[in-house]
Amino acid sequence: MITSAQIRAARGLLNWSRKDLAEHSGVSFASMMRLESFGGIPASNFKTLDAIKNAFENAGIEFIGSPEEGAGIRWKQGFPKS
Repeated sequence: MITSAQIRAARGLLNWSRKDLAEHSGVSFASMMRLESFGGIPASNFKTLDAIKNAFENAGIEFIGSPEEGAGIRWKQGFPKS
């Protein structure tokens, strides 16, 4: 499961706005606002978080760690950076 902090960090690494993420993931802009305002794992439908995670992974982001052990992000190895 991804955290709100990972969502914000991944957007920053990609230089994506919330609108960009909404377009790439198919999740509404209003939902992005709500999800990023949480601490920890946002309360949301699994499909919504999975769509966001997939959009980031398709752009070269790798999610590491866990919410309990220090969740983070990094570029996927061998993926061209933007």
